Amino acid sequence: MPAPVSRPCPSCSNPMEVHELPGQYGSRVEIDFCFGCQGLWFDSMENLKLAPEAVATMFKQMHRHNEEPHAPLASRLRCPQCRGGLVQGFDIVRSGRYLTHRCPMQHGRFSSFSSFMIEKGFVRQLTKPEIADIASKIGVINCSNCGAPVDLRKEDACSHCRSALSLLDPAAVEKALQSYARPATPQTIPTTAVADAMVAMARERSRTERRDAWPADARLTGAGLAVDLFAVGLSLVSSLWDD
Repeated sequence: MPAPVSRPCPSCSNPMEVHELPGQYGSRVEIDFCFGCQGLWFDSMENLKLAPEAVATMFKQMHRHNEEPHAPLASRLRCPQCRGGLVQGFDIVRSGRYLTHRCPMQHGRFSSFSSFMIEKGFVRQLTKPEIADIASKIGVINCSNCGAPVDLRKEDACSHCRSALSLLDPAAVEKALQSYARPATPQTIPTTAVADAMVAMARERSRTERRDAWPADARLTGAGLAVDLFAVGLSLVSSLWDD
């Protein structure tokens, strides 16, 4: 059987990694990952053909590459098949609103990792106490949906795409994994856990990039913050379940 052919990422044009995942009714589905852009390409309807157990593999792959440098999406995305421009839009599901980039020729769609998790219902909206705690410790974050800066001291949703601030939800992940794996009992995440995780991840990245630790009492203002809610959610979820 020939190896899958790598196609160019709709954003950066670098070859995407092809991962074969379990599909419904015993089938297999090939999904294209671009870890540099944190994006997924689905051929027509592929996102609906994934079996529940494919989610665990996707979580592991995303988390494995979570610390790698991430590039912002290009202003114009192109279909990897026909190279035509993708059309941006929004879809709304119970767990929130998310961006979509579809090929007008119906060849498929490009989704960010966070948009895919919203689509599948693996997120929850942040509570007001969580938002207040993040605002007091960090101030400005990046929207996981569109990447725009969100000043939590002034707004509690993204002013660019109007997406509510959401986080990967361990309870939703557990429910999805119950069908094929023995899940660990999830722990309750304290209100301060999200902000504390963001501070820790931002400081660790700063040490790596600058080779200079932040002062213990330094206040993060968001200007140099390279950690978003999706990365924090992956970290929290991975800490609650064994591989």
